[in-house]
Amino acid sequence: MPPRLSVNIDHVATLRQVRHALYPDPVEAARIAEEAGAAGITAHLRADRRHVQDADLEALRRSVRGKLNVEMAASEEMLANALRLRPQQVTLVPERPDEVTTEGGLDLVAHGERLREAAYRLAAGDVEVSLFIDPDPAQLEKLVELGNGAIAGFELNTDTYTRASGLDRDLHLAGLHAAAEQGHAAGFHVYAGHGLTTANVGPVAALPHMEELNIGHWLVSRAVSVGMAEAVREMLVAMSAAAPPRR
Repeated sequence: MPPRLSVNIDHVATLRQVRHALYPDPVEAARIAEEAGAAGITAHLRADRRHVQDADLEALRRSVRGKLNVEMAASEEMLANALRLRPQQVTLVPERPDEVTTEGGLDLVAHGERLREAAYRLAAGDVEVSLFIDPDPAQLEKLVELGNGAIAGFELNTDTYTRASGLDRDLHLAGLHAAAEQGHAAGFHVYAGHGLTTANVGPVAALPHMEELNIGHWLVSRAVSVGMAEAVREMLVAMSAAAPPRR
C-alpha cells in the first residue's frame, strides 16, 4: 500500500476569501476529495485567518469522514481552539505573519520544551499531535529526545527536496530517507509534505515507513483545470506508481 493522502484545502478558502464570497466552499472540496479516494483532510488555521476560518473547521469536523488534521501554531489561542474542536490530529507548525506560506520546520532545539508542553495539553484532550520539522539531523535528535509520550508523529518538510534538481535532489532525498528511518526507529509515525506534485511525489511516497502525505497547493491548482476529484485521482496514481509494499 502507498502512503495515505491527506488533501489540504487551504487554497480553496484562499480563493473564496479574495472576494469575501460564499464560494468556493472548502467543505464541499473536502467531501469531493474524500469521495475520490483521499484518506483525510488537512487545514491550516492561521492567526490572521487569511484562508481557513473557524467556521470552516467546525463544518469540517462535522463532515470529514477520515482524519481531520489541523495545522496551527502552538499559541494559546490555537491550543484553545484545538481543545474545543478536538480534531483527530493537530500538526504544530511555525508561523510568521509576513510569510507567503510555511517557510520551514519547527526549531525543536530552541523551542522543544514549549512544544512538548503544548503536545501534552493536546494529548490530554484526546488530540493526536504531529510536529512539522525539517529533515535536519539536529532536529531529529531533539525529536527523539523529546520522546513520543505525547508527540505521536512528525511531518517531514519536503520543500527543499521539491526545489532541487539532479544530484542536489538526490542528496535531499537521502536526507529525508535518513530522517524517516530515525524517526520510525524512535516510535514516531512518519508523514511528509510541502511542494509535492505528481512530478516529484513518487520518491517521497516510496520512502521507508512513510504513512501519509499532506498535499494542497498542487491539488487545488490542478483542480482549477480538471476538478478536485480528478486531481486527487491523478495524485493517488502518482503516489502508487513508485511506492513499495508497506512493511
